[in-house]
Amino acid sequence: MLHRKQIIMENDSFMPEFILMGLTDQPALQLPLFALFLMNYTATMLGNLSLMGLIFLNSNLHTPMYFFIFNLSFIDFCYSFVFTPKMLISFFLEKNTISFRGCMTQLFFFCFFVNSESYVLTAMAYDRYVAICKPLLYKAIMLPRICCLLMLVSYLIGFVCAMILTGLMLMLNFCNNSIINHYMCDIFPVIRISCSNTYVNELVSSAVVGTGIILCSLLILMSYTMILFNILHMSSGRGWFKALGTCGSHIITVSLFYGSGLLAYAKPSSAETVGQGKFFSVFYTFLVPMLNPLIYSLQNKDVKIAVKKTLKRITS
Repeated sequence: MLHRKQIIMENDSFMPEFILMGLTDQPALQLPLFALFLMNYTATMLGNLSLMGLIFLNSNLHTPMYFFIFNLSFIDFCYSFVFTPKMLISFFLEKNTISFRGCMTQLFFFCFFVNSESYVLTAMAYDRYVAICKPLLYKAIMLPRICCLLMLVSYLIGFVCAMILTGLMLMLNFCNNSIINHYMCDIFPVIRISCSNTYVNELVSSAVVGTGIILCSLLILMSYTMILFNILHMSSGRGWFKALGTCGSHIITVSLFYGSGLLAYAKPSSAETVGQGKFFSVFYTFLVPMLNPLIYSLQNKDVKIAVKKTLKRITS
């Protein structure tokens, strides 16, 4: 513990701040990008807060599925708050700087919320599997304490992953190069500017991220394989439609989250691909948190009923 504190103090004194390059260095694009990301941030905050409010206030949404959606919205809300305000301010700054401690704090919460969201999506896949494949046992299996336990495990794994990844970053030294080619403190862009031997960091970081992606992907794939097998054995077309409607929103969310994440990270770490990774990371850091409330609200009868009830309460 003392050794880690000493490393932090050495890093803080030797490298008091980093410079975040941001999305672009072209002055003509700064104002349009600020307006675009401000609208995105406003929509993300309002969308997720509104969905959380609806779920909290309406008893017809007090079900396991909406409990998981509430947690997903909560994560997206917090997740966007970690780096978006800083990024919006940077559009008006000549030099976008962040302290070493600020960078590590941002990286910790970013890793925590991203990993937690991954496991929450996995828990949601299990919930859909039980709802479709074991409908008669659904209430007996998805008890409130089981749902709370699944969420607790999701947050706990997210916390452990964030601690490991941030702890490894604190062991690095940073010399002359203080420019991070990104709009936030992400793992691999920060590792790239270290003057230490980063082999262990890259290996462990890749193992932690890779294990999480592979484990969650396999569990989600297993759930949907069993769901598909069950759907194929349904005799009525109505049952098919209902089952697909139940899973549709989750499939879209998972595809967007993992698809954009893989495009951002699953590629060779070369100078040419750094800019591409930064571009693709925009999708899962800005687009996914904004779209999730819409994906789970549009064409959703339960949410529409909840909206009508809430509006009636406000106006009456």
